Amino acid sequence: MRVLGVDPGLTRCGIGIVDGAPGRVLRLVHVEVVRTPADEGVGRRLLAQADAIGEALRRWSPDVVAVERVFSQHNVRTVMGTAQVAGLAIVAAARADIPVALHTPSEVKAAITGSGVAGKAQVTAMVTRLLRLSELPRPADAADALALAICQLWRGTAARRREDAVAAISQRAVSVPSEFSARMGR
Repeated sequence: MRVLGVDPGLTRCGIGIVDGAPGRVLRLVHVEVVRTPADEGVGRRLLAQADAIGEALRRWSPDVVAVERVFSQHNVRTVMGTAQVAGLAIVAAARADIPVALHTPSEVKAAITGSGVAGKAQVTAMVTRLLRLSELPRPADAADALALAICQLWRGTAARRREDAVAAISQRAVSVPSEFSARMGR
């Protein structure tokens, strides 16, 4: 499975693509950080981020897109830009008919390090180790995008299997009464 992780940000947006599956070796496909100048208008900055995300989707054809779920931060300007770019990623994936998964920072940290309160250095070190990289992905936005992709590979596939199992059980539960009725001659 190929996952494109997006660590949204207006000034720096991390885009990381990882191939893998639970219990299998992970492989770095691509990573980049798209930067926009703070002195440029918000429209141009969003357009640059949207173009980069769209290009990554076209170029790398992921099976799913994992985006960091925006949560309340102390700096309202930062959270607004983050939310806007997250929305761009979600829309781009929807237009390409690619499923989207949202993960909170604590979910990603827990999946990667085992602790939902791990620091950026711990996440970066584990991403480096898991992907068998010779050097740390920099800046932190690159490591965060890769961590999102890995989180989705590990947690998302398990969640999807769980949802499929529940759906299968529900389907069987619906069909049991009619089968039972047929056997009973009703």
